[in-house]
Amino acid sequence: MKKPIKKKSANFSKSFKSLSLARKVLLFVFIAIVASSFLPAIIVLLIGLLPTLTVMFVSPKDSAKLIIIGCFNVAGLFIYLVNVLNKMTFDENIFLFGDVLNMLIMLGSAALGFVLYYEMPNLFAFITKISSQKRLIYIDKQLKKISEDWGEEIIDQQINGISK
Repeated sequence: MKKPIKKKSANFSKSFKSLSLARKVLLFVFIAIVASSFLPAIIVLLIGLLPTLTVMFVSPKDSAKLIIIGCFNVAGLFIYLVNVLNKMTFDENIFLFGDVLNMLIMLGSAALGFVLYYEMPNLFAFITKISSQKRLIYIDKQLKKISEDWGEEIIDQQINGISK
């Protein structure tokens, strides 16, 4: 019997160590240029995505929670991110974070996702309970109609016949 061949997992630190010094410098320079070019947008992303980053670090195994809160957070952040990308100035960032309403919309959208994540199961349980109660009322009405049409004795005979 042959032993299965184990594939080596890709390790980022090993691949980075295998780069030559010139490539490491070029990679660092490229990242520095991109980061400085888009610094206002990166600042907006880092501050605006704080709730999502918190969920990512606090509960890394709960991907549904991360997706819901992250999507709501990005939806609230998107308007301001597009605004900053259009103007690309630090003054715009200072104005953006200085206004409480902007921060409330950015971070409040993540809070809405958080509430939705925790309250959706309760909402489904409530809707299911109401639906089953309506169904029971409908079945009781049908049983009363059948008992009026056929009579109580026949229904009792059928129930006793089934239970034996």
